[in-house]
Amino acid sequence: MDDHIEILSVDLLEHQADLVRTFREKAQILGIQLGWHYVLDLSWVAYELGEPRGKRILDAGAGTGVLQWWLADQGAEIVSVDRANRADLSCRFRLRYRVEGLRSSDLLPTWKLVSTRLTDRSKSLRVRIAGATRAALTIFLEPITPKAPGRVSIYHQDLKYMPDLLDEGFDAVVSISALEHNQLGELGVVVDEQLRVLKSGGVLLATLAASSDRDWFHEPSKGWCLSEESLREAFRLPECVWSNFSEFDALFTRLRNCTDLSQNLAPMFYQSGNNGMPWGVWDPKYQPVGIRKIKPFKDEKGLEGKQDE
Repeated sequence: MDDHIEILSVDLLEHQADLVRTFREKAQILGIQLGWHYVLDLSWVAYELGEPRGKRILDAGAGTGVLQWWLADQGAEIVSVDRANRADLSCRFRLRYRVEGLRSSDLLPTWKLVSTRLTDRSKSLRVRIAGATRAALTIFLEPITPKAPGRVSIYHQDLKYMPDLLDEGFDAVVSISALEHNQLGELGVVVDEQLRVLKSGGVLLATLAASSDRDWFHEPSKGWCLSEESLREAFRLPECVWSNFSEFDALFTRLRNCTDLSQNLAPMFYQSGNNGMPWGVWDPKYQPVGIRKIKPFKDEKGLEGKQDE
């Protein structure tokens, strides 16, 4: 499939119903609350990616999101990069998945979690004791608990500079609603860094927030809503690359009227105004958009070109 820019239609809820159900169930099992449009993002990326088994995949801006764990279930090797520190990754992930730090500082050994949980003064004594108890139990259960076939390597690093990752080391790069949280002027730099570590012929699949005609900052979610022009510039996609931005208004109307999404908001949205759907009031201000970018091959002179058909 060729490069394209695709505003994600609510039709995905029907067309990719099996993937939508899978991601909702996986999130529930792992105790992950999904963003209001994430089932669209996740199902689109999973479909566009194809078979992940045996592939080495970079999850850019992964946090503790569900995609990396689903990929590990499918037998992929994932490097999970985020500027948030996840060294004290929860025991619920450690028990189900083979997790390691890309560097020793990226992930605390499980035995260190006991003292970390006990000394976390931001939480009540009861919560600290419960956390330390879970960590202690994990020490004994981790070696004997069946794990997913894939592996997740945690990497604490900014997306625009990943010095520990070699050029062309990944079969694919995926990113779920993360890149728009970088500075607007740095988005092209971030994309270039993802392309640097991607193999020639490999695919970059990213979802972001789309705006109809201008870039603007959505303060509650701290992310940029991007125009088609800005997306083309950041991802180096010329005018000939297909886009459905001409259908923006019609797709937005259908999104606003989507009861499946509006009636399945995660509890976190009702608890705060600092998110994509402040205080749980269904009022979408932007649309999710997917970018598919194939890294070109280079000839002997270093000039980019398409892969032979």
